Amino acid sequence: MESANNTHGILSRSDKIETEPKTEQELSTSTTTAMDSPMSTRPQTPSIFTPSGSTRKPSMETKSNSPIDLNGLSWPSIGAEQRRSESSEERAARLDKMAGAVKTLLECIGEDPDREGLLKTPERYAKALMFLTKGYDESMNDLVNGALFDEDHEEMVIVRDIDVFSLCEHHLVPFCGKVSIGYIPNRRVLGLSKLARIAEMFSRRLQLQERLTKQIAIALDEILQPQGVAVLVEASHQCMVMRGVQKPGSKTITSFMLGRFRSDPKTREEFLSLVR
Repeated sequence: MESANNTHGILSRSDKIETEPKTEQELSTSTTTAMDSPMSTRPQTPSIFTPSGSTRKPSMETKSNSPIDLNGLSWPSIGAEQRRSESSEERAARLDKMAGAVKTLLECIGEDPDREGLLKTPERYAKALMFLTKGYDESMNDLVNGALFDEDHEEMVIVRDIDVFSLCEHHLVPFCGKVSIGYIPNRRVLGLSKLARIAEMFSRRLQLQERLTKQIAIALDEILQPQGVAVLVEASHQCMVMRGVQKPGSKTITSFMLGRFRSDPKTREEFLSLVR
């Protein structure tokens, strides 16, 4: 009897895949491409993200999904580096291209983009969309800005009810809500405002609430290397309110726990009781 995976045309791990061996030229090309990658020449992330004398190993989530690349960008999109480093002329050209696309959309929905109320709408929307997605090209190095401090404190630190606004990547409509962040220091603390700034950075891009929650937690775990990190997000999605199922008042709650918050039920329960 065939497995369910093979029914859908997906090979299981036990299936053998026969491929032609790569030629010496192909192997050489592959190696050269990797060596010539811009990532290999970028400066390393500053040592502020590694507590001095720490022997703690990063979690599996951190190892497999490192949130900070070698240039300080956090889970960057394909064009994040280009967007961040473009000149003022290139930025103006980008906005013009976006404005043209918005004008086309207005025409496609039956509007007149040349009427008085819509004349500047394409330009306004292009600028607004760049602001709403500014988290793509923000650097974690610049955001933290050295606000890591050695401190003999090993009790829970919580910043709750951080307002966040984001865009659902499926429909490009807003979802907004509150983020609560907790961590147990490993003799190193982060400036409190930086917790809010990290939540803001990850929310200012096309997002899923589930991914937003996880990205905040894993980023803090890598920066602080604490005993544990917990993130709780409660948000209202306009894709469920303005369209589709149309259920005003519905809330979506997501959480992500690492370290002691995941392994110790009492610690997790204390965090959840304090943020609600």
